[in-house]
Amino acid sequence: MGKMRVSVLASGGGTDFQSIIDAVESGSLENVEIIQLIAGKDDIGAIERAKKHGIKVKAITKKNYPDMNERMAKVASALDEEDTDLVVLAGYLSIVAPEVIKKYEHRIINIHPALLPKHGGKDCYGMNVHRQVIADGDTESGATVHYVNEGIDTGEIILQSHVPVEPGETPETLAAKVLETEHVILPEAIGMIEKARRQ
Repeated sequence: MGKMRVSVLASGGGTDFQSIIDAVESGSLENVEIIQLIAGKDDIGAIERAKKHGIKVKAITKKNYPDMNERMAKVASALDEEDTDLVVLAGYLSIVAPEVIKKYEHRIINIHPALLPKHGGKDCYGMNVHRQVIADGDTESGATVHYVNEGIDTGEIILQSHVPVEPGETPETLAAKVLETEHVILPEAIGMIEKARRQ
């Protein structure tokens, strides 16, 4: 069995994407190959990171494909063209169409910047999620890597990490702590999936 072929979908700066690149290049994900970045927006940091590391980029954006069905069909064919084994959503800000989820069932994972199942769903993204954690008076937050199903943030949990919510915490300080832990558990979860695949 060759290396596990990973396609990453991102819409932002790409720091989670970078954590996977670093794990592959350092050898801690030695049986993983990042075969492409599918960018949800133009001119994002993730594209720069891909170029710097010689990773193929396909920009499939709302601007180029305003119709969601057409956009998702493009994403699906980009995944198929590269024989993708695992799809990683790393700060990808579009909902993935059900037909893509069905086709890649149990082969699409997402990183969520809070502890699921409590802080998930339609409005739980970006700073909203950290505001909500603080407003609820939670004493801890964290990050969750989960499989993607047709619900929003409702797929099976693979791995979670916890960070304390300190008195006086702001959404910005909490976001920074959670992001740091995301960078640890995302490559770790990919490693777990790759290992299970070989067993």
